[in-house]
Amino acid sequence: MIDTHTHLYSSKFDEDRAEAINRAKENGVKQIYLPSIDQAYFASMEAMEKADPDWVKLMIGLHPCSVTADNDTEMEFVKSQLASRPFAAIGEIGIDLYWDKTHLEEQKAVFRQHCDWALAYHLPIIIHVRDAFEEVFEVLEEYRKTPLTGIFHCFTGGKEELDQVLSLGFKVGLGGVLTFKNGGLDKTLALYESKEILSHIVLETDAPYLAPHPHRGKRNETSYISLVASKLSEVLNVPLEEIQEKTTQNALDLFVAY
Repeated sequence: MIDTHTHLYSSKFDEDRAEAINRAKENGVKQIYLPSIDQAYFASMEAMEKADPDWVKLMIGLHPCSVTADNDTEMEFVKSQLASRPFAAIGEIGIDLYWDKTHLEEQKAVFRQHCDWALAYHLPIIIHVRDAFEEVFEVLEEYRKTPLTGIFHCFTGGKEELDQVLSLGFKVGLGGVLTFKNGGLDKTLALYESKEILSHIVLETDAPYLAPHPHRGKRNETSYISLVASKLSEVLNVPLEEIQEKTTQNALDLFVAY
């Protein structure tokens, strides 16, 4: 399996990062992808990559919750990194209106700039969207006729949103929310033909956030991706081995190898 979205560089793992990595590998995780938040975290991301470059792959981008009234310094950092080294994707980027709606226009502008960079560098984008599907789709419609593609990370929408994601040529990242009793994702996925929808799914944890059942409310970690895979197998009525193989291949087909 591949964890397409984990913040293992978070301070939440400072006491046992090595152990968490070992547990993930023992649970069959063959690779992880680290999404960027802002430049304050980047040294920690690179340290993980340097320690295990075949297992750890990096993205670059400015998280929407880090967008402010003035993003010049952060965006210049992203621009310079893109020009100086390889990345697997641009992310996580997008729009978040859950915590604060103050900087919506700035979030849109930053999102568009990342999309332009993604096209210039032939990279997929990893989208964070919270209480902002309409706004994210508004921006992405501007790129519909381009090769822009990527993942809607931690997808929590319904059929209407999923149909639109698929029509844009994007994949969905499924994590712990799939295992939540009243999450609703299982019912949404059940509306599709299993083999067809599976071709658009990748697995993720978003560790240390959104731990799957039975660990809900506790620190999440990459090893728990096996619980997400098992739940997806149950929901789609597809053998676990096929879930593991197909979601892994979906990820490898999307991310840029380096």
